[in-house]
Amino acid sequence: MDKMDMNRKSMARLHKAKVMIAGEQLRLRLHDGKLIKDRRYHLRTYPNCFVAQELTDWLISNKEAPDRATAVCLMQHLMDHDIVHHVCDKHPMFKDAKLLYRFRKDDGTFPFNTEVNVFIRGQQLYEHLITGRDSILQLREEQGVAYQRSIPGCQLIDWLLQNGETESRRQGLEFCRALLEHGIIQHVAKKYDFFDSRLLYQFCINFCRRRHLSELLNETERDKKEGVSVHALEDNHADSPFVLPKIPPQEECSGFQSAVQPNKPLKMISNVHQASLNSLQLHASGYLPPATLSSAPVVRCNPKSVLKRNVTCEELLSPGAPFIKRVLTVMGDAVGWGFVIRGMAPVYVQAVDPGSPAAAAGVKVRQFVCQVNGRSVLHLDYRQVTRLVMTGPRTVVLEVMEPLG
Repeated sequence: MDKMDMNRKSMARLHKAKVMIAGEQLRLRLHDGKLIKDRRYHLRTYPNCFVAQELTDWLISNKEAPDRATAVCLMQHLMDHDIVHHVCDKHPMFKDAKLLYRFRKDDGTFPFNTEVNVFIRGQQLYEHLITGRDSILQLREEQGVAYQRSIPGCQLIDWLLQNGETESRRQGLEFCRALLEHGIIQHVAKKYDFFDSRLLYQFCINFCRRRHLSELLNETERDKKEGVSVHALEDNHADSPFVLPKIPPQEECSGFQSAVQPNKPLKMISNVHQASLNSLQLHASGYLPPATLSSAPVVRCNPKSVLKRNVTCEELLSPGAPFIKRVLTVMGDAVGWGFVIRGMAPVYVQAVDPGSPAAAAGVKVRQFVCQVNGRSVLHLDYRQVTRLVMTGPRTVVLEVMEPLG
């Protein structure tokens, strides 16, 4: 692969990361504003969806888009990156009309792959390191220049091992190299690959800053005009909310990824709000080491639970419990299976997409999942069960417990 191809690939990955963050932040805001909710159309209920026309109004009133045409372009950009889709997948284009669309995060059809998994783990790692009381991301010097919030490669691997995130130094090294390859971390002077050494590294992406959707379109158009030079990308993104700029040594530095003179006073950021991708379901179809990162402090962003009351695993297993056992075979299609699960144990069905393979197989809300493809999952949380489903065969056999009456 020549340098031009590498630059193009690096830019594409960076832009994908920006779209994912911006899309997730928009989804959470729409949930908070009650624009995403269950809606009924032609005697069918579509869970967790929004009306395109209403969203267009919202984008303009919240200054995310100057006009309706731009708002449509913004949402089409999210559709092109598999963040949003029409509830029945009948409309590949986003239309400013009374049509129902949904975030793929809300129906379990988000297309996970190696790149997405590395990105998610990188964000979780960032949240752990940046929000800790005694953060190991500190002001450090390399070749006479001080870099804020930097860490030696060997110390980062030490941290991964000490916190159970990797099983060996070799695995930690492979993970960190994947982070660097996907543009999540970099050598402070952008000279070296990742090594288990005293070389310093920083995060390239600030997951904490709020993303403005309109900047995604501006960046796309600029990239088309300016070519694929990584250096041009860096230089032209000084004000981007996604890439934190390098501030010249003579200026007081309050940024994240910056070089400063060692003798200059530093203004450190203390109140950082963590990003909110922690509800994203994970699976191991691509790069996902056996030991996954432990969850960050939970931000309550998902729709309210459909359960009428809490049910324990013991209650489900007790003789005479008011539940009936069913075995359901769900044959996934190109989009997915069409149901969402939640719960820390037992896991339950939170939503089912009407007309989906899950609905056709008899999957219903409030069912508790006991087995997946013959494996007991009663004491697993929804992330673990999601991983089992999404890394298994397309045809999934579920054993569920359904409340009577």
